[in-house]
Order: sequence, then C-alpha cells, then structure tokens
Amino acid sequence: MADKLRVFENGTTHAAVETVVAPAMGGLMIGHEVARALGTRSIFTERDAEGKMVLRRGFTVRPGERCVVIEDVITTGGSTKEVVEVLRAAGAAVVAAGSIIDRSNGQAEVGVPRVALVAMQVTAWKPEDCPLCAAGDPVVKPGSRPTA
Repeated sequence: MADKLRVFENGTTHAAVETVVAPAMGGLMIGHEVARALGTRSIFTERDAEGKMVLRRGFTVRPGERCVVIEDVITTGGSTKEVVEVLRAAGAAVVAAGSIIDRSNGQAEVGVPRVALVAMQVTAWKPEDCPLCAAGDPVVKPGSRPTA
C-alpha cells in the first residue's frame, strides 16, 4: 500500500506524506502499518455522539499538512470521503486515499486520487430491489454465530 501511495498510477510521484489518517475502527491497524512503512505518524477519526466523523483524543493537523486516508474496505467511499472533508476543513492537504479492498471496482469517488490492493465489483441491493428478499429467502451473514 505504501509503495502504491508513493507513485500514482500515472507514474508521477508526490511530496512526502506527513500523516496517515484512518477512520475508526476498520482502518486503524491498516493506517498504523501504512504510516510505519511511510515513516510518518498515524492518527484516526471517529464518530461523535451525533454520528459525525471528527478528529478527537487530541489529534490535530496543521494547515497544509500532507495527509493520506487509509481504509480497510471501500464500498461506497462514504467514510473515506468524510475523513477527507474533516481534514480539509482543518486545513490539511489530502493528497490520496488507499484501501486494501475496493468493492466499487474503482467507481467510488472520495475527492482525491486513490489506490487499492484489490478491486472487485460487488453487487449491493436495496432491500426493496433485492431479488432474494422478494423471494422470501432469509438473510444470512456468513461467519456469524447463531443466537440462542
């Protein structure tokens, strides 16, 4: 991931990243490890009581600080985009985003160039449009344990 963030797909490089920012919870460990590989600090955002993404716990960014946003999985890009907006509102320069998995196959727009280790197309249905729901098939969450 760090190597992909150092050189964008068009072959151009960018100035050194100063901070890796990840949304809690899924991006925390990945963001930490990408920051370690880049030799920079790692911070995170989290949701406040109203559900708004914020920097807390004393985390701050300087105006112009060059940041990347790291996620575990991007589906719609919503959380990543929220982090980009929080950082921009604080004056940071968000230069890129990255994820391990991109479930949008490159279609999610987050407001900055982004990279992924794996891109895939995953079909998601709204409940009213889902053919399995219409057929009455039960919802199953693979890997979960049944409740007693």
